[in-house]
Amino acid sequence: MVTISVEEQDFKDMLKQALLELFEERQDLFRDLMVEALEDVGLSAAIREGEATASVSRREILSILEGAA
Repeated sequence: MVTISVEEQDFKDMLKQALLELFEERQDLFRDLMVEALEDVGLSAAIREGEATASVSRREILSILEGAA
């Protein structure tokens, strides 16, 4: 196995350059990544909000869903 020594700043610069190239060449991947991150933020907010509200029985939820159908 070969070990390569790289200064920390050089590594950061190479990583930044690689990420910039990725964003430029694969904008679809970047867009998907951002969409996933925003969905995760929204889901987290919904979970926190749900934890702060009163519990509802399964029967109540099903009756609401059946009424909406």
